[in-house]
Amino acid sequence: MTTQWTTHGVELLPGAVRKVFREGADGEPDREWRALTLLDRYAPGLAPRPLSLAGRTVTMARLPGVPLRGAELTPLHLDALARAVDRLLHAVPSATAAALPARRWYVRDSVAAIRRRAVRASSPALEEGLRWLAGAEPGLLAGAETGAPVLGQADGNLANFLWDGADVRLVDFEDSGRSDRPYELAEVVEHLSAWVDTDLDAAAFLGRFVLGPAESARLWECRRLFALLWLVFLTTDPATEARNPPGTADRQAARLRALLDY
Repeated sequence: MTTQWTTHGVELLPGAVRKVFREGADGEPDREWRALTLLDRYAPGLAPRPLSLAGRTVTMARLPGVPLRGAELTPLHLDALARAVDRLLHAVPSATAAALPARRWYVRDSVAAIRRRAVRASSPALEEGLRWLAGAEPGLLAGAETGAPVLGQADGNLANFLWDGADVRLVDFEDSGRSDRPYELAEVVEHLSAWVDTDLDAAAFLGRFVLGPAESARLWECRRLFALLWLVFLTTDPATEARNPPGTADRQAARLRALLDY
């Protein structure tokens, strides 16, 4: 989940990237370093190789490629994106992933943000989403506890997926932590970047994964949760609204309603 305000500055060096987090960053340097270190061990080449951690500064190897955000996504792009995400979600052993702190914007955080912010806005779609959430919340929370733990990137922004002409690699892990596979897949397809300025075919992308019945059911619920969360942000946060084209909130409301009706 892309946070509302950037928490870091990025300096591009020959062969390396230096990421400097702002003072008071809530654990982001440690989360970034932990994820990069784990992936360097269990899925080398999928993410930047960690070079050093010094206070609020993480230095990592520079990766080739261009962001998928804004690109016209072909089946080759979707194949590579699915391979990268699938590799991420299977890379870290379950026992190791289970010991990680929960990712930021996991179910409990997202539900709390929705309830806290929803009092500042009102719309038929939002009210419909809140009625759905009242019934779905227990199952969403239970799934976070019982699902197979994975290392979650916790940021579905397609700008964080780099295409080098053959493969996709991942960057930005400052919100990463323990998660579950349906939740992470839902974030990718429901992130605003998947449809505001990029046309990600959600069905085609998700069809490249093999999910059991319980995972498939949770995936739909998680997609609804993310759609509701984005609608709340678009209707209560002026910065989120300003960063997106006019009419985005209305389109998001329609997207949420379609998911709720499915």
